[in-house]
Amino acid sequence: MSLGERLPHLGPRGEGWVAVQGVLLVAIFGSSLLRPAWSGPARLAGVAIGAGLVVAGITLAIAGLVTLGDSLTAFPAPRPGAELVTHGAYRAVRHPIYGGLILGGLGWSLLAASPLGILLSALLAAFFDLKARREEAWLDGVHPAYATYRSRTRRLIPWIY
Repeated sequence: MSLGERLPHLGPRGEGWVAVQGVLLVAIFGSSLLRPAWSGPARLAGVAIGAGLVVAGITLAIAGLVTLGDSLTAFPAPRPGAELVTHGAYRAVRHPIYGGLILGGLGWSLLAASPLGILLSALLAAFFDLKARREEAWLDGVHPAYATYRSRTRRLIPWIY
Protein backbone atom coordinates (compact mmCIF):
# COMPACT_ATOMS: atom_id res chain seq x y z
CA MET A 1 0.00 0.00 0.00
CA SER A 2 1.46 3.38 -1.05
CA LEU A 3 1.57 6.50 1.10
CA GLY A 4 -1.19 8.04 -1.02
CA GLU A 5 -3.49 5.11 -0.31
CA ARG A 6 -2.82 5.42 3.43
CA LEU A 7 -3.61 9.15 3.53
CA PRO A 8 -7.12 10.01 4.72
CA HIS A 9 -9.81 10.92 2.20
CA LEU A 10 -11.05 13.84 4.37
CA GLY A 11 -14.49 13.59 2.83
CA PRO A 12 -15.90 11.66 -0.12
CA ARG A 13 -14.36 14.09 -2.64
CA GLY A 14 -11.53 15.33 -0.41
CA GLU A 15 -13.34 18.40 0.93
CA GLY A 16 -11.15 18.51 4.04
CA TRP A 17 -8.00 18.80 1.92
CA VAL A 18 -9.47 21.90 0.26
CA ALA A 19 -10.38 23.42 3.64
CA VAL A 20 -6.86 22.97 5.03
CA GLN A 21 -5.40 24.39 1.81
CA GLY A 22 -7.60 27.49 2.20
CA VAL A 23 -6.47 28.04 5.79
CA LEU A 24 -2.79 27.78 4.81
CA LEU A 25 -3.19 30.20 1.89
CA VAL A 26 -5.01 32.76 4.03
CA ALA A 27 -2.29 32.44 6.70
CA ILE A 28 0.46 33.03 4.12
CA PHE A 29 -1.21 36.12 2.74
CA GLY A 30 -2.10 37.30 6.25
CA SER A 31 1.52 37.00 7.34
CA SER A 32 2.35 39.81 4.92
CA LEU A 33 0.51 42.20 7.23
CA LEU A 34 3.32 41.87 9.76
CA ARG A 35 6.20 44.32 9.71
CA PRO A 36 8.92 43.38 7.17
CA ALA A 37 11.71 41.41 8.85
CA TRP A 38 14.55 42.71 6.68
CA SER A 39 15.43 45.81 4.67
CA GLY A 40 18.13 47.22 2.41
CA PRO A 41 19.70 45.04 -0.30
CA ALA A 42 18.13 41.87 1.14
CA ARG A 43 14.69 43.45 0.81
CA LEU A 44 15.41 44.53 -2.76
CA ALA A 45 16.53 40.99 -3.64
CA GLY A 46 13.43 39.58 -1.94
CA VAL A 47 11.19 41.88 -3.96
CA ALA A 48 12.88 40.94 -7.26
CA ILE A 49 12.89 37.19 -6.59
CA GLY A 50 9.46 37.28 -4.98
CA ALA A 51 7.89 39.12 -7.91
CA GLY A 52 9.35 36.57 -10.32
CA LEU A 53 8.01 33.69 -8.24
CA VAL A 54 4.55 35.28 -8.00
CA VAL A 55 4.41 35.73 -11.79
CA ALA A 56 5.68 32.18 -12.38
CA GLY A 57 3.18 30.79 -9.86
CA ILE A 58 0.21 32.64 -11.33
CA THR A 59 1.23 31.58 -14.84
CA LEU A 60 1.61 27.92 -13.85
CA ALA A 61 -1.66 27.81 -11.89
CA ILE A 62 -3.69 29.53 -14.63
CA ALA A 63 -2.16 27.24 -17.28
CA GLY A 64 -3.24 24.28 -15.16
CA LEU A 65 -6.77 25.63 -14.71
CA VAL A 66 -7.22 26.34 -18.41
CA THR A 67 -5.74 23.02 -19.53
CA LEU A 68 -8.04 20.97 -17.29
CA GLY A 69 -11.19 22.27 -18.99
CA ASP A 70 -14.16 20.05 -18.13
CA SER A 71 -12.00 17.89 -15.86
CA LEU A 72 -11.55 20.81 -13.43
CA THR A 73 -12.81 20.30 -9.89
CA ALA A 74 -11.97 22.04 -6.63
CA PHE A 75 -11.61 18.65 -4.97
CA PRO A 76 -8.76 16.14 -5.22
CA ALA A 77 -11.06 13.26 -6.15
CA PRO A 78 -11.39 13.18 -9.96
CA ARG A 79 -14.73 14.05 -11.54
CA PRO A 80 -16.66 10.96 -12.65
CA GLY A 81 -15.93 10.33 -16.32
CA ALA A 82 -13.22 13.00 -16.52
CA GLU A 83 -10.40 12.38 -18.98
CA LEU A 84 -6.79 12.05 -17.88
CA VAL A 85 -5.16 15.34 -18.90
CA THR A 86 -1.47 15.00 -19.84
CA HIS A 87 -1.05 17.89 -22.30
CA GLY A 88 -0.41 21.61 -21.85
CA ALA A 89 0.83 22.46 -18.35
CA TYR A 90 0.31 18.81 -17.39
CA ARG A 91 3.08 17.79 -19.79
CA ALA A 92 5.62 19.52 -17.50
CA VAL A 93 4.13 18.72 -14.09
CA ARG A 94 1.32 16.55 -12.70
CA HIS A 95 -0.12 19.20 -10.38
CA PRO A 96 0.51 22.65 -11.90
CA ILE A 97 -2.16 24.39 -9.84
CA TYR A 98 -0.61 23.19 -6.57
CA GLY A 99 2.86 24.05 -7.83
CA GLY A 100 1.69 27.50 -8.87
CA LEU A 101 0.19 28.15 -5.44
CA ILE A 102 3.44 27.06 -3.77
CA LEU A 103 5.54 29.37 -5.98
CA GLY A 104 3.05 32.20 -5.51
CA GLY A 105 2.94 31.81 -1.73
CA LEU A 106 6.72 31.76 -1.45
CA GLY A 107 7.03 34.73 -3.78
CA TRP A 108 4.44 36.69 -1.81
CA SER A 109 6.30 35.94 1.41
CA LEU A 110 9.59 37.17 -0.07
CA LEU A 111 7.89 40.32 -1.36
CA ALA A 112 6.58 40.97 2.15
CA ALA A 113 9.90 40.04 3.82
CA SER A 114 7.94 37.63 6.01
CA PRO A 115 9.84 34.79 7.70
CA LEU A 116 6.50 33.45 8.96
CA GLY A 117 5.18 33.47 5.39
CA ILE A 118 8.26 31.58 4.18
CA LEU A 119 7.76 28.99 6.91
CA LEU A 120 4.06 28.70 6.04
CA SER A 121 4.97 28.35 2.34
CA ALA A 122 7.23 25.42 3.22
CA LEU A 123 4.32 23.91 5.17
CA LEU A 124 2.07 24.52 2.14
CA ALA A 125 4.59 22.69 -0.09
CA ALA A 126 4.61 19.70 2.28
CA PHE A 127 0.81 19.79 2.46
CA PHE A 128 0.43 19.86 -1.33
CA ASP A 129 2.88 16.98 -1.64
CA LEU A 130 0.60 14.91 0.62
CA LYS A 131 -2.58 16.13 -1.08
CA ALA A 132 -1.08 15.25 -4.49
CA ARG A 133 -0.27 11.75 -3.23
CA ARG A 134 -3.87 11.30 -2.05
CA GLU A 135 -5.17 12.58 -5.38
CA GLU A 136 -2.81 10.29 -7.29
CA ALA A 137 -4.10 7.25 -5.42
CA TRP A 138 -7.59 8.16 -6.63
CA LEU A 139 -6.32 8.80 -10.17
CA ASP A 140 -4.52 5.44 -10.21
CA GLY A 141 -7.85 3.75 -9.45
CA VAL A 142 -9.66 5.55 -12.29
CA HIS A 143 -7.06 5.89 -15.06
CA PRO A 144 -4.94 2.83 -15.93
CA ALA A 145 -2.51 5.09 -17.88
CA TYR A 146 -1.79 7.22 -14.81
CA ALA A 147 1.15 5.10 -13.61
CA THR A 148 3.00 5.61 -16.90
CA TYR A 149 2.25 9.35 -16.89
CA ARG A 150 3.44 9.60 -13.27
CA SER A 151 6.71 7.84 -14.07
CA ARG A 152 7.72 10.43 -16.67
CA THR A 153 6.34 13.68 -15.19
CA ARG A 154 7.43 15.75 -12.15
CA ARG A 155 4.93 16.13 -9.33
CA LEU A 156 4.68 19.83 -8.36
CA ILE A 157 7.41 22.14 -9.70
CA PRO A 158 8.48 21.86 -13.38
CA TRP A 159 12.07 20.61 -13.83
CA ILE A 160 12.55 20.47 -10.02
CA TYR A 161 10.07 18.20 -8.21
